Amino acid sequence: MDTNLPMPSTLDALVQPDRARTTLYTDPAIFEAEMTRIFESSWVWVAHESEIPKPGDFKTAQVGRQPVIVVRDRKGAVHVHVNRCRHRAATVCEVHKGRTNSFVCPYHGWSYALDGSLRGVPYEKGYDGTLDKASLPLRSLRVETYAGLIFASFKADIMPLADWLGGARKWIDLFMKQGAGYPIVTQGEHRFRFPGNWKIQLENTTDAYHFPLVHRSFLTAADTETEESWDIMNKGGFVEDLGNGHSVMVMMPELVDLEEGLDAPIPERFAELAAELAKEHDDPTVRRIVRAVGGCGFNLNLFPNLGCSAAFFRVLQPISVDETEVRHVALGMQGGPAAANRARLRIHEFFQGPMGFGSPDDAEVWDRVQHGASGGPELWLMINRGLSHEEALPDGHRRSDVSAETGMRAAYGQWKRMMEG
Repeated sequence: MDTNLPMPSTLDALVQPDRARTTLYTDPAIFEAEMTRIFESSWVWVAHESEIPKPGDFKTAQVGRQPVIVVRDRKGAVHVHVNRCRHRAATVCEVHKGRTNSFVCPYHGWSYALDGSLRGVPYEKGYDGTLDKASLPLRSLRVETYAGLIFASFKADIMPLADWLGGARKWIDLFMKQGAGYPIVTQGEHRFRFPGNWKIQLENTTDAYHFPLVHRSFLTAADTETEESWDIMNKGGFVEDLGNGHSVMVMMPELVDLEEGLDAPIPERFAELAAELAKEHDDPTVRRIVRAVGGCGFNLNLFPNLGCSAAFFRVLQPISVDETEVRHVALGMQGGPAAANRARLRIHEFFQGPMGFGSPDDAEVWDRVQHGASGGPELWLMINRGLSHEEALPDGHRRSDVSAETGMRAAYGQWKRMMEG
């Protein structure tokens, strides 16, 4: 345990199977330990392949609080480098995304190739032949991908990504079917910050219990057909622990696999879209595209920082113990019909946009949770909903009803294991 971490002799005093201390939201020492023991010791999502499709394409990101550059080199390989010059620590890239041939430090001009190797040092003779450029590349993380998702880790000996994802891989594969036969592509994003701990947002992605209450404004503003489709508390859904802190919340079982049920009637709200698509596509293709436009019927939580939520990526970024940045990344069909991608963006804006009916309400209650957490460290956060009728599955994972807090128990179980080292 870190000597500067003021926690009890065991983490049992902070996290139990059915509850957790509010200290997890408010203690700066715990937050500092999380950055090392969790974010620098696990696979962290940093990008989707569509964000860096060509050699030289890059984007900046963070792993925990460490700034990184995600870049594709000339041979097509993906690298994740710490955004820090090896000379005097200045960042070598301050542009959010773009295309380049190299990264050059603005302070003293040290330049690095796309693979991170140090290629140029101005006035090198001043080192009298003692500078070994080969030993001073940008620090690079271990990188692996799955289904277009790019993950990076500071831990060189971490388990293979496929093993880390484990039971979540099935759900990632299902999530990617919303491309309707086209590759998934990011369509832009918006980001915001809320004054609360990152774990508050982590809990939210597989929390159906709040939906009909917090998002009453969304349900009221939507048409009757949409309101009925989002009656998720009465559709036989479930929440399942997928291992390693990952979990899935199935809200609409009929939309788990978007390639099934294509003979069902096209929803009235998509009739106009279907008619437009029918001008250039046959009926099976129209049905497949329309079914995919609304997204999947589940939210997938990938510990510690990515939610594959219905039809978009939700990325959380810890800033401090009481501040978190959230990115909502809209998804589309690469090369797909423009009408379908427009429809996906309009749906995204209606719920997740800054003037939408979903995210602002979520951010309000997250703020209130952080504020209320200051009301007494001796008080427990209850995560016991659905525990009494939770069932054990053949693979050893656990499942309960859609409003259960199984996903939170999964996340905090993994949190505890990693904080124990």
